[in-house]
Amino acid sequence: YHSIQPDAKPENRLAVSTEAFRRQMSFLKRQHYNVLPLEGLANLIKHKKKIPPQTLSITFDDGYKDNYEYAFPILKEYNLPATIFIIINEVGRADRLSWEELKIMQDSGLISFGSHTLTHRYLEEIKTEEELKKEVCDSKKILENKLAKQVNTFSYPSGRFTIPMRKLVIDAGYQLAVVTNPGKKFPNDDIFALKRLRISSSSNNLFVFGIESSGYYNFIREHRHK
Repeated sequence: YHSIQPDAKPENRLAVSTEAFRRQMSFLKRQHYNVLPLEGLANLIKHKKKIPPQTLSITFDDGYKDNYEYAFPILKEYNLPATIFIIINEVGRADRLSWEELKIMQDSGLISFGSHTLTHRYLEEIKTEEELKKEVCDSKKILENKLAKQVNTFSYPSGRFTIPMRKLVIDAGYQLAVVTNPGKKFPNDDIFALKRLRISSSSNNLFVFGIESSGYYNFIREHRHK
C-alpha cells in the first residue's frame, strides 16, 4: 500500500479508498489469513521454515499522513500488524507522517517502521558512494535515533534495485529489504529482495484482492509472457 484516502480516485494508482481498505482487512480476518509482521515472515524464509497457507505481511511505502488518520485505526480494529517505510527528509511535511505520529503508532505494538531512504532518489542513478551511503545508512541511523529502536527493514525507492545496492543494504546492517516485482529470474526466497504486490483501486473488488493475497497472482504475473 501507499496512500489510504476517503475519496481516493481510481486513476491514482498509489491510493486505496478507506472503505476498500476496511473491506480488505475484514476479508483477511474473516478468511483467517495469517498476517505476520514483516520481520517475522522474513525470519521464516531466512531459516527455511514451512510458511503456513494464507500467510502474508502488510506494508506501506512513503509514510503518508493518511496512514495514521485512516489506515491505523482500521489496523487496530482488526489487530493486524504492518510495516511503514519512511522517507526521512519528508517526515513532518503537510501530507506526511510526523515524528509524534510515528511514535504513537510504534507504541501500539502493531506498527513497525523501516527506511525508504533519505530522499527517495533512484539509487542506481546516484553516482558517488558517499551519497549512496547517506541514503541507505544515514536514513537508518536517523530513524533509529528518532524512534529509539533498531531499524531492520529497508524498501528500495520505487522497488528498483541492483546487486551492488543489495550488498550496500546488507552492509548497512538491515535484516531484510523489499522490492516490487523484479521478475522470475530473481528467487522468491531472497530476504534482501522480497517481492511484493502493489495494492491499488483494481483491488477494490474482493475477488481480485483474494487472488492477489493468495500468492498465486505473483506466479501468474511472472509467467504470463512465457
